[in-house]
Amino acid sequence: MIVRKLRLQRGWSQEQLSEMSGLSVRTIQRIERGDKAGLESLKSLAAVFDIQVSGLQKEPEPDMTEEVKYTAEEERVINQVREIKGFYSHLTTYVLVIGLLFVINFLTSPGYIWAWWPAMGWGIGITVHALSSFEILNFFGPDWEKKQIGKRLGRKL
Repeated sequence: MIVRKLRLQRGWSQEQLSEMSGLSVRTIQRIERGDKAGLESLKSLAAVFDIQVSGLQKEPEPDMTEEVKYTAEEERVINQVREIKGFYSHLTTYVLVIGLLFVINFLTSPGYIWAWWPAMGWGIGITVHALSSFEILNFFGPDWEKKQIGKRLGRKL
């Protein structure tokens, strides 16, 4: 928990911390999950964070035992990053599947290119997902949610 908090305070990804510390990403994931870290791993992390090894070994504060507490702004940004990550995952799947469909199309019936139809249909979905993830067109954003909750509660939030 302490390693994760220090990493997030600096705005680093697990990959960046891995490169700076010389540890594998998997090791950092295990340490952040609460597994015991070896002395050499702790020394590497302490050097990167510019703190004493004992600072990494202290017990988490009582309010941190379950999860790290985030401000509303941090929570919003974390959710937005998760949305963007979901979009990139969706885009990767799209490229791979549509590419495979074009290969199948050219191998089975090169006279008629039917793979354009699923590419266009799914492409519309990808476009809408991108517009939503990057908050270009955000019809159902936080303002909409707030209005809907207030409407259902019968009072403003």
